[in-house]
Amino acid sequence: MPVQYVNRKGQTYYLHQGTIKSGKLRYFFSMKGGGTLVDVIPGGFEIYENPNAQVFLRKVQPKIITDDEIAIVEIGMKRFSQLQYYQIDVKKGVISVFVANQDVDRLSDILSFTPRARDASIQDLLPQLISYSPMLRFVLIDKEKRVFVAQRYCFLGSIDDWIGIGTPDTLQNLVKRYVKHLGQDSYYELS
Repeated sequence: MPVQYVNRKGQTYYLHQGTIKSGKLRYFFSMKGGGTLVDVIPGGFEIYENPNAQVFLRKVQPKIITDDEIAIVEIGMKRFSQLQYYQIDVKKGVISVFVANQDVDRLSDILSFTPRARDASIQDLLPQLISYSPMLRFVLIDKEKRVFVAQRYCFLGSIDDWIGIGTPDTLQNLVKRYVKHLGQDSYYELS
């Protein structure tokens, strides 16, 4: 049976095999069920779903961030942030918080007038329509002491990049200090 993966939007992806110009094998996910499908995930690889629900096959990543540290951010978002729609992503030594690009309340109002909303709950439709952008991240700078720095995304035309905010600290302190600014005007004043 071919490798299939259903993302959080309910879309089914199939693992395909192809070759590149040099003749090496390449693997990729597609929502198309035809072609050369793969029955087993190749050794040393894992399925990765990004915050916008795209599915990829990637090399197994070394585990630098602990499950407890991910939980600190999850709990902090629920406790200190007013946002209901967000995604947390981990790559190497970085924990990123992605925030909905849309005004979810306005999107919900618009959906209430569509035929799709009559057939399904608006709360079921929203996750399928929302896209996310990274807004805050915590970067591990000392693996022994587990010290992090916080960064926010800067939207000034001359910068458009991550900028450091505050000073290095424990993840718990940084989460408490900064996630409350997500979705607020005060976010843009952090430096």
